[in-house]
Amino acid sequence: MTTTVRIAATLLVIVSMVACGPDKSANQADVEVKPTVQLQQVYLRDVDQVFDFTATVEPVVKNNINPTAPGRVRAIFVEVGDRVVKGQKLAQMDAVNLVNSENQLENLRRNFDRVKELFAVGGASQQELDNATLQLTMAETSLKNLQENTLLLSPVTGIVTARNYDNGDMYAGQMPILTVMQINPVQTKINISEAYFSKVKKGMPVTVKLDVYPDEVFTGKVKLVYPTIDERTRTFPVEIELSNPDSKIRPGMFARVSINFGQLQRVVVPDRAIVKIPGTGTRYVYTYKDGRVSFVAVELGRRLDADYELVSGVENGTEVVIAGQARLADGVEVEVVK
Repeated sequence: MTTTVRIAATLLVIVSMVACGPDKSANQADVEVKPTVQLQQVYLRDVDQVFDFTATVEPVVKNNINPTAPGRVRAIFVEVGDRVVKGQKLAQMDAVNLVNSENQLENLRRNFDRVKELFAVGGASQQELDNATLQLTMAETSLKNLQENTLLLSPVTGIVTARNYDNGDMYAGQMPILTVMQINPVQTKINISEAYFSKVKKGMPVTVKLDVYPDEVFTGKVKLVYPTIDERTRTFPVEIELSNPDSKIRPGMFARVSINFGQLQRVVVPDRAIVKIPGTGTRYVYTYKDGRVSFVAVELGRRLDADYELVSGVENGTEVVIAGQARLADGVEVEVVK
């Protein structure tokens, strides 16, 4: 064999070896494509069924202070923010009509006494006595009404939250002269799903957080459960009462009310297992069975430290992927690592 032939044969062998090499590397690459995952088994546990509701703080009582008829405002004795007690003088209206009524009543009392004396000696008839009595009674009622609408008193213990007139203004009835709110206790109103209608009871404890006091938790109770369901929203109103002895809580504050409806056994899944698809509100997990994973939609409940309560989607004892989700798709075969 010539030198040329030997060189050609050697090159042919080398080319053949090189040609066979990529097939082996490709097979190795196919094996390495199999994603690796870590698994954890979900389990049942008792979970408090706590639900949060948003509400606005309201006064228990709100009184608009004004007379029943137009008149001149002679004096206002309080300012916005003042604390007042029940029966305290708040404002004085023009007293001209009151004085006239007092004089008229005095005349009618004298006339009644005179007719009564005459009737006793036969100098007046029963009808005259009845007429005098009726006139006196009507005048007393009229005077009492004028007194109530001339000197305006606070009907509750509370705080003045509005003053719409000044001394000397003419009250014409468009808006109240003053507004007084009772703020101990205060209340909020929330709407609860009809599914919990049988669970809400009067006196039931609740907790309340206010945005203005982020580090404090206030306690309250269910004051009133409305007896009917709104057919449009499928909810029913519930009034919550909060004790407010130091007046820290004020009407208009934003409140978050939490109610515990008891415990239910729920499947609990690690938060590391939850997958969110951008642009959607749906949550998913990858479940594992027989070497493959499945992409399953789940409904989350409350967050429980490093876990989530599952309302639906995965059964107790299911193994879910907690690491390696980035390379997964529905139905992919995977390799499990510890």
